[in-house]
Amino acid sequence: MTVRLYQSDAYLRTFNAHVLRCLPLNDHYAVVLDQTAFYPTSGGQPHDIGTINEMSVVDVYEENGDIVHLIMGTLPLGSVHGQIDWQGRLDHMQQHTGQHILSQAFFAETGAQTLSFHLGEDISTIDLDTDHLSPEQMTRVEDRANTIVMENRPVIIRSLTQEEVPTAGLRKPPTVKGTVRVVAIEDFDLTACGGTHLKSTGEAGMIFVRRWERQRKKIRVEFLCGWRALRDFRQKNNAILHLAQSFSVGEWELIEAVERLQAEVQSCHRSLKTLKEQALDHEARSLLSEAHHQDHWKIVVKAFEGRNPEEVRILSLRLVHEEGVVALLGAVNEMGRLFFARSSDLPMDMAELLRVTCEAIGSGGGGGRANLAQGGGLPNQEVYEALAFALQKLTS
Repeated sequence: MTVRLYQSDAYLRTFNAHVLRCLPLNDHYAVVLDQTAFYPTSGGQPHDIGTINEMSVVDVYEENGDIVHLIMGTLPLGSVHGQIDWQGRLDHMQQHTGQHILSQAFFAETGAQTLSFHLGEDISTIDLDTDHLSPEQMTRVEDRANTIVMENRPVIIRSLTQEEVPTAGLRKPPTVKGTVRVVAIEDFDLTACGGTHLKSTGEAGMIFVRRWERQRKKIRVEFLCGWRALRDFRQKNNAILHLAQSFSVGEWELIEAVERLQAEVQSCHRSLKTLKEQALDHEARSLLSEAHHQDHWKIVVKAFEGRNPEEVRILSLRLVHEEGVVALLGAVNEMGRLFFARSSDLPMDMAELLRVTCEAIGSGGGGGRANLAQGGGLPNQEVYEALAFALQKLTS
């Protein structure tokens, strides 16, 4: 079994080892060493990256007690030199130690236990066995967690025998048998864990809960620690300052300015809707004045190029709001659309007329009711043919 150097020294950046096996695996080589500082993916924490003899390590995983390193080239049996990516390791230790602090803070303040943990590339998450958390509770949890950070309590790794486990006061029962590796945050938390952790809580930096949401019967919490939290704060601060400058207000006035702008936009939308309705009414009256007269009723026929099809549909309904009107309208855009409508006092079946029209010109299709039918899928030039055929059909 591979000796796991990271378990005794998580701050180890370089190491020497011997290659035991190096076998081709897809486009890479799977390398097993007698000892390694590379952490394999497990327990919600992703693997380390780095180099072995200056060849990139792209994946690290456990297999039958050995730790397998996937590298970009082959290695001969014998001595090699490994180097992990320190910034990546430090980031993982900040997030993982921060998770221990945050999970215990949730348990202490709300009684919620952590069900699972995932350390993502940008965001880390924990799932809690509760379906409700108030903003006030979250504030208390954050304050408790950051108090532990500021007190810079030592983080100690030790082992417990199976007999010691029941009385040790672990936050959660361990899932492994035999000797259990535990992470102890002085006078605060004790958890079984095989991951890499900081030497003291102060190194975790600020712990920040970014957001949380309910997922079925649990709560998923997104959080950031250390450098991730600083980068997130810097990005948000820059955005706030930029927006405040755009509105010519102080950042403390930004919320009020945005709310004021939202109210103005909603007012403009209402005014625009009213103006559009008035314009459609005016357009409907104009079209009716130019309509084909057939006995005691009128037929409006028109194809609109580049017009929003939904506006054309609404216009057809505006036209047939008056008695004795049939509207045969088309929209010519990327594909042609047809809208056939009639007033409630007329007997024609618009759905049947649309069906017959599409059959006659050999393209398109649709459906609807007797008073309103719509279709599509026509080449643009055939919209005009369809309208001409439908007019001829009605007038004959």
